[in-house]
Amino acid sequence: MVARLISRMVVALGIVLSATTAQANDRAQLGRFLPDIEANQLVAGADGFGALREDVPVAPVLKAGETVAWAFLTSDFAGTIGYSGKPIHVVAAIDADAVMTGALLVAHSEPIVLIGIPESRMRRVIEGYAGLDLKTEAAQSGTAHDLDIISGATVTVMVIDDSLVRGGLKVARALGLGGLAPVAQAGPKRTLLPGEGTITDWQTLVGDGSVRGLALDVGQVNRAFEETGDARAIARPEKGAGDETFIDMRAALVSLPTIGRSLLGENEYANLQAWLKDGDHAILVAGRGRYSFKGSGYVRGGIFDRIQLIQGDRSVRFFDRDQRRLGKIAAEGAPSFTELDLFRIPADSGFDPAEPWRLQLLVQRAVGAVDKTFVTYDLGYRLPESYLAPLAPVPQVNAADEEAAAKTALWQRIWRDKIPEIAVLGVMLTVLTGAFFFQMQITRNARAYRAFRVGFLAFALVFLGWYANAQLSVVNLMALAGSLRSGFTWDAFLMDPLVFIQWFAVAAALLFWGRGAYCGWLCPFGALQEITNRIARALHVPQWTLPWGLHERLWPVKYMIFLGLFGVSLASMPMAEKLAEVEPFKTAIILKFVRDWPFVVFALVLLLIGLFIERFYCRYLCPLGAALAIPARMRMFDWLKRYRDCGSPCQTCAHECPVQAIHPTGEINPNECVNCLHCQVLYQSDAKCPVIIRQLKRRAKDRATQEADAGALERLVGPRTAGKETHDV
Repeated sequence: MVARLISRMVVALGIVLSATTAQANDRAQLGRFLPDIEANQLVAGADGFGALREDVPVAPVLKAGETVAWAFLTSDFAGTIGYSGKPIHVVAAIDADAVMTGALLVAHSEPIVLIGIPESRMRRVIEGYAGLDLKTEAAQSGTAHDLDIISGATVTVMVIDDSLVRGGLKVARALGLGGLAPVAQAGPKRTLLPGEGTITDWQTLVGDGSVRGLALDVGQVNRAFEETGDARAIARPEKGAGDETFIDMRAALVSLPTIGRSLLGENEYANLQAWLKDGDHAILVAGRGRYSFKGSGYVRGGIFDRIQLIQGDRSVRFFDRDQRRLGKIAAEGAPSFTELDLFRIPADSGFDPAEPWRLQLLVQRAVGAVDKTFVTYDLGYRLPESYLAPLAPVPQVNAADEEAAAKTALWQRIWRDKIPEIAVLGVMLTVLTGAFFFQMQITRNARAYRAFRVGFLAFALVFLGWYANAQLSVVNLMALAGSLRSGFTWDAFLMDPLVFIQWFAVAAALLFWGRGAYCGWLCPFGALQEITNRIARALHVPQWTLPWGLHERLWPVKYMIFLGLFGVSLASMPMAEKLAEVEPFKTAIILKFVRDWPFVVFALVLLLIGLFIERFYCRYLCPLGAALAIPARMRMFDWLKRYRDCGSPCQTCAHECPVQAIHPTGEINPNECVNCLHCQVLYQSDAKCPVIIRQLKRRAKDRATQEADAGALERLVGPRTAGKETHDV
């Protein structure tokens, strides 16, 4: 009756929830956070903020009246939401060189930070982004730095990182900071012409721009170092005449058939094609003069530090594995060079051969025993129009699609990083499903089944709980409710693969077995309670069984807690998340008891009570268990076998049920059952089940009667005849 009433209340709440619409706020929010921030928190020595720009939602950071950086709010530029289903607001600043000067956490709704990990730890991680060079991030697609992951808050840290890097790059490109150009709007895209190409001579290749060069003499290089103003470099000029060749460097895209076959010859071009993988390209770099574009650093470190290919805001550095020497240039009329090398451009570099690029040369000069100073020169390259197909239109990509793609890329990255853990969870779910389908077989031997259950629970505790932090929580359900109110999106829920997979598994299990599939087997805190209780039993700790009347009045408490939390979440999600601390999961599982003492004491008290009353918290207090129990009566099958004698007169299963889910009359309450299958062990026990014992006694009696009759017959008619008569009978 109580369960039916609770179900109706939840349905009513669901109707109210689905009828509530989101109130969108698309306006920039930086202005409401700036009054609470000191400018010197973002830039050392800064003394204030200027007015917000109208075209881009940023504010200048001022120092003595001059703009030294630009402040922005991550949520104004990157819509990535946290695990709570809401954005994490961070204010950061970028200077003119596209370097992040500071970052501050200003607002969030992440439950793990609200009531788990100290906010000071999260602030230190965010403040550590000071000094992040966004030019490097742009060149390497935002993966140039290592994440400072906090145990238990992996998803939150990755969301913050994504919003800081993507938001920072958008600001830098919009303002042209650090030379980062705005991303070109999607439009016509150039493609290469197909075909094998024709053989041409050196002069033709140079004349049409297939081969391009950079020539520097000694005088030019000396003047460049003089312009740096470095006295040490000026004091050490290059020796020789001013018009003497310092370097004559040429470059060509030889992965294109016409250019490659002309410069390399048929055999070398065939070797090049065998060397390149799908999507790779290659350039030929030739050089002569007193300066080497290769140097000798690559011999020690394996990287060519004097040249790099730059295209837009991407750069490609070459390693020794991407380089091959070339004996000579095959094109007729080609001059001789002292250095001839082929460099491979990997497919995953993002290089587009149809777009312009430049080969940057780093010229270094020693100014001390180990110190060097540098100047750079660019060799610009653009394929001649004859190698390019006519402009072809491509679909336009709007900002919403771009943001959706970025969110998808983030959760896909998280899933790729979690492939081993996902595989282990898949094995666990497969084993558990098999155990439920063949429950009579695995419960036939009590000792073997006990070993299987304890082993599974221990693995769930250690792997899902303490290692992967994949403990489900009622906060997940409240976040889902909040998402339904404000506009549902999968992004937030896909951020944690193990939690996402478990929820889908739980949803499926509710239709087959009820809540017990999770509560009785996969819940790390439930496993911790049962394992500690088993240890207590082994140490002869007395076990308390509450009277049925008291037990029946206590188990609805968890439903009241759940409904209270759910109702509060409709009005204030942050308040509901704080009240959800009634769950000790974060303390005992995610944070492994490393937390403020009141939370630790609360969790330990629950475990202490659980030593005397098995799964005390699961029975009477767990709001997550209540939420899963409400639809438990919707299950399609009733797998647990019972005898007519169960409950009347036999009370063995009711007395031994770990959570008192069996009524004195013998019925199993699916709302309270955790599917531990102990009753199925008893169902087949020849030592405890009266039905089985009676059956065995009856069989023994029948066998004894048959043996007595056979003996009597043998005495009357003789052994051989008796055997025949017995066989006939």
